[in-house]
Amino acid sequence: MRNALGLIAASVIAAVVIAGGWFFYSSRAEQAAPQTMAARAPEPLPASAKLAARDDVETTAALSGRQVAAAAATPTPAPAMPVQQKSTCTNPNALGVARVVEIDTTGGPGFGFEHFKQFDFLTDKEVVLTFDDGPWPNNTPAVLKALADECTKGLFFAVGKHATYHPEILRQVLAQGHTVGTHTWSHVNLNSKKMTEQQAKDEVEKGFSAVKFALGTNPAPFFRFPQLQHNPAIVSYFGTRNVAMFSTDLDSFDFRKESTPDKIVSNVMTKLDKLGKGIILMHDFQKHTAEALPTLLARLKAGGYKVVQMKAKTTFQTLPEYDEALLKDLKVPTSSARPISSVVQTVSQ
Repeated sequence: MRNALGLIAASVIAAVVIAGGWFFYSSRAEQAAPQTMAARAPEPLPASAKLAARDDVETTAALSGRQVAAAAATPTPAPAMPVQQKSTCTNPNALGVARVVEIDTTGGPGFGFEHFKQFDFLTDKEVVLTFDDGPWPNNTPAVLKALADECTKGLFFAVGKHATYHPEILRQVLAQGHTVGTHTWSHVNLNSKKMTEQQAKDEVEKGFSAVKFALGTNPAPFFRFPQLQHNPAIVSYFGTRNVAMFSTDLDSFDFRKESTPDKIVSNVMTKLDKLGKGIILMHDFQKHTAEALPTLLARLKAGGYKVVQMKAKTTFQTLPEYDEALLKDLKVPTSSARPISSVVQTVSQ
């Protein structure tokens, strides 16, 4: 009996020792886990490395690829850059956008075969929809509606003065995903003999500052000369400012007095069927253009044409002296640059 009790006691003691050893091992393992390589918080990338990576981006697709790779390599990445959400198209038979091209404006490239022959980037049956002289009440919103109904996009060249008259309309253009360039401050002929080189530069730069003021952000470095009158000195100047210049492949002639919606559609389609593709010049300033656009877009779709949207790789950087001069001319109070929270505060509610 005593031997049996001794054996039982020995077994119990052994079990306690083994259990205690296991508990000790488990506790040490749990304490050691945070010290492993996988559990360490990653060190943030230096600011210079982030800037260098951003500068290397060539296309939107390349940016997405790098972001995915960075997310996989870094357990706690920096906050992602905001991405503009694509609007949902509710028209199943819409013309839409066939492709989006990104333009590197370094050196001031030119587009539109009427004046520039170097970059033939459109394939057969592709078109670019461009609109000049806006923003303007009723007409520009009507153009925007026609484009939205067909879920397609255009390129707008805004006149600086008009932008300051109707900034809310120009902001709608940008908010709906269209590209916004400029068309001088006051739509003067920059190639006029009375125009000095400095006056021409002032027209250009003030126009960019006015569009920036209206949008609340930098416009695209895209420009179209009024009346397609290309001042040689300004053409060279745009090379230093990295501004892309736009002529046209076919003109709708929607600005003529005898123009009607039917004539506009006929002009565009006749020329387009002959050329097979092209950058189309229209004016959102013109009432008849807005009236013609729904029919024109339907004809483009029926004819098998596809819309290409043009975007810029970078935005245009305005010159501070022109920004300041514009605000002075518009008599905008200097306090407008302050955030609203520093000007207006709720003290009782």
